[in-house]
Formats: sequence, C-alpha cells, structure tokens
Amino acid sequence: MRKKIKAIFTDIGGVLLNNGWDRNKRALAVSTFGLDAEELNERHHLTFDTYESGKITLDQYLDRTVFYTTRDFTKADFKEFMYAQSAAIPEMIELIKDLKEKYQLHIVVVSNEGRELNDHRIRHFGLNQFVDAFISSSFVHIRKPDEDIFKLALDIAQMHPDEVVYLDDRPMFVQVAGLLGIKGIIHTDLDSTKAKLLALLEK
Repeated sequence: MRKKIKAIFTDIGGVLLNNGWDRNKRALAVSTFGLDAEELNERHHLTFDTYESGKITLDQYLDRTVFYTTRDFTKADFKEFMYAQSAAIPEMIELIKDLKEKYQLHIVVVSNEGRELNDHRIRHFGLNQFVDAFISSSFVHIRKPDEDIFKLALDIAQMHPDEVVYLDDRPMFVQVAGLLGIKGIIHTDLDSTKAKLLALLEK
C-alpha cells in the first residue's frame, strides 16, 4: 500500500536559492578582484569538498584559495562579496511554504554547503522560518552523493522513504536518494516541480 507523503526533502542551491559559490560566482570574483582564474579554480577544486564537509572554516578555505599570497584587498572584503552573491528563488520558497501549510508537511533541507555560507543563507533568507531540519554537509560531515546523508535525514525526520519526496536540480543526487526508496523530482522550473509535487501529494 502506498504511503502518504509526509515530508519534502530539498536542496537549497538551485531550488530555494541560487548556488552560493559556483563557477559563475568565482568568475565574477576573478574580474572583481583581479585574480588568476585558473589558479583560483584549481585551488578551489582541491579544497572545497573539505570546506563543505565542515572540516575547515571559510577563513581556512580562503587562505588556501585566495590569500596564499599578498592581496590589495582584505579577507573581510572578499567574504562580503561571497555573501552578496546569494539570491532567493521567491516563487519556490512560497511554493514550499504553501504546501507545508496545506498538507502539514515536514520540510528538511539536505544540502552540500560550507558552514559560514550556509548559516548566512539560512538566516538572511529566513529558511529557518519554515524548514524543520537542516542536514547540511558542513553540519553532519557527510556530502551528497553519499547515501548516508539521506539515511541520516530519514532518521532525524523519523520518516520512511515512502513518505518522502526529494527535490534537487542535480539528477545524480535524485538518483542516489531513489536507491533508498525516496521518490525524487529533478527540479528545472516552478511549474513542472509544482505539478509533480501536487500529483504525489494528492494521490
């Protein structure tokens, strides 16, 4: 017998907010601060997983990627720039809020984000006003696509996989969650995601 959907698990970047520190943001940093793009991206890829896993701080990440040499700008300037790159996707936030209220859903974020960026994004955009739990990689020291982050989210939410639908803009992460029996929606736009969610919620 099909179980009723009781929870939405969702990513942050690409679903509720834009991606906080992706290649486009780094390209803008290169032009804004006069950095070497190849060097920044190489250093980023070597250490960003460690930052997202909560094993180093944002200051340490920046020491490895930007401030390994003398700069004519400060770390505070650069962090302010990083924080300013985040933006909400208001229509998706409103959709999740509306569905939470209408269907009495549990909302759980499952995301790969570094702690300081994650903290800023949660509070600045009021995600903690409607999200019940944040299973963020920097909090739990596990990153997607590790299945264990989804298992942990299920345990913390006290949900069976059949009771959950997961939203992410990255197909691999949806597929990995699906291996545990979690229904998934690859988010591409508001209308298609809304239609797919309602189809599951109203069964």
